Amino acid sequence: MDMKFLDVLLPMMFEGLKLTVLIAVVGIGIGFLIGSLCGYLLQSKYKVGKAIAEVYIWIIRATPLMVQALYGYFVIPKLVSVDISSTIVGIGVIALNSGAFISEIVKGALMGIDPGQKEAGASLGLTSSQTMLHLIIPPAFKSALPALFNQFITSVKDTALLSAIAVNEITHQAQAYAALSFKAIPTYTALAVFYLIILSILIIVQKQIERKMR
Repeated sequence: MDMKFLDVLLPMMFEGLKLTVLIAVVGIGIGFLIGSLCGYLLQSKYKVGKAIAEVYIWIIRATPLMVQALYGYFVIPKLVSVDISSTIVGIGVIALNSGAFISEIVKGALMGIDPGQKEAGASLGLTSSQTMLHLIIPPAFKSALPALFNQFITSVKDTALLSAIAVNEITHQAQAYAALSFKAIPTYTALAVFYLIILSILIIVQKQIERKMR
């Protein structure tokens, strides 16, 4: 197979990688904030907040990410009469989608903390917020970290679906090249290998972090 096509395709995919990383990092960052709040509400006594979190999680988990992207790009701008770029929509979709799954991760991590931690905080004279900040959140975050990293890897893969709304990430760049060059087989083979390498690196980093945590 003539590999000269890579001279054009690889720079395009690396350009797409920049946007993929941007969307994934910013999206998962916002998603972490959303997920942390909703995860706390899910195991709290605030009925209204818990109900809102449950409805949000239900809607996100019961609809495909691509449908969310299409709705965010084609419907919401018309409803609010505001132009929204595909990149902003992509970040929002990844944030809302990852936030729903992070909510369950955070909920599980918080519920997994020994109830004795709260009693220890009370015996030390700490307020509820101080107990949460110093005795509950640190061990909960540590136990949730592997699952959070898994969610980040999933979000990186999910960005490929954003090609449906013309976000110029890796997959969209490859689709553009394939359409212009009529080289579908080598282009999509290279795309698959490119993702395999990038995600394998992330998996290796994840395992290193988990090994250090143990």
